[in-house]
Amino acid sequence: MKALYYDGEKAVYKEDVPVPERSEGESLIKILLADICSTDREILKGYRPHFRGIMGHEFVGEVVESEDQRLIGRKVVGELNKGCGRCIYCLTGREKHCLSREVIGMSRDGCFAEYMTLSTHLIHPIPDGLPIERAVFTEPLAAALEITKQVHIDPAGNAAVIGDGRLAYMIAQVLALTGVSLTVIGKHEDKLKLFEPFAKTALLSDYLEGDGFKSLTADQCFEYVAECSGNASGIQLALNIVRKMGTIILKSTYAGSSSLDMSIIPVNEITVVGSRCGPFEPALKLLKEEKVSFPDVELYELKDHEKAFASPAFKAGFRF
Repeated sequence: MKALYYDGEKAVYKEDVPVPERSEGESLIKILLADICSTDREILKGYRPHFRGIMGHEFVGEVVESEDQRLIGRKVVGELNKGCGRCIYCLTGREKHCLSREVIGMSRDGCFAEYMTLSTHLIHPIPDGLPIERAVFTEPLAAALEITKQVHIDPAGNAAVIGDGRLAYMIAQVLALTGVSLTVIGKHEDKLKLFEPFAKTALLSDYLEGDGFKSLTADQCFEYVAECSGNASGIQLALNIVRKMGTIILKSTYAGSSSLDMSIIPVNEITVVGSRCGPFEPALKLLKEEKVSFPDVELYELKDHEKAFASPAFKAGFRF
């Protein structure tokens, strides 16, 4: 089968990869669409240095083999993290934090291939009437919804989203649904225009002064700050614009490090929440009911992966 394989340095297109065989408790899925995530780009920069295998984790597919006969022929999406099923994390609903978990496209073969196997309990059927072109946003939208599981957003407060990329766009729409006063801070005027129907926008340069950040009054700061910039400087800005006793939600994952004055956090009693994967069923519901919307995905053949990864489109991916 065709597949896009990460060899530790680069993505390699192959046409002779064996179709995977499912193990007990797994289903075999024929991939229909697969989207490129910022994490996939970070893998190419060294984010997962020990990973060797088929990339990708955002997909829509059709189940072709499964012990659960109800799934065969169904179009589905799937979660990333398979735990051991026995540890304290798995037994207390925290499978995504299992110390021996397998993550598709990051520690085991992913969805940038014609077929993929996945634990059946991680599979979610797509509701009737939801086009696969929208359903493919389920995984990143679920990650955005995780914020509302972790943090109570007071709709009478205000919030900022740092970043104007794909993840920021999803998170901003989810936060806007809470009714909170929302501001999106980004670098690109053209990208920020996408946010204008549901949020105020501001340029990053508005918060800079010389080699640092401007001093802000409490009224200019935010109760909640979601950091989705995808780079190390985002947390620095978040610490500058969050109110005392406010909350920072960290969403960025990137290959790099950041040097912080950690004393700011206890002195100002700031809550910092790391946030990753989220609930699929509510994401599918929002997509089905068209409560959120996204630009079309720019689709490529798998062999044209270099063009896909370099695409400036809102979202690029592969059609199989």
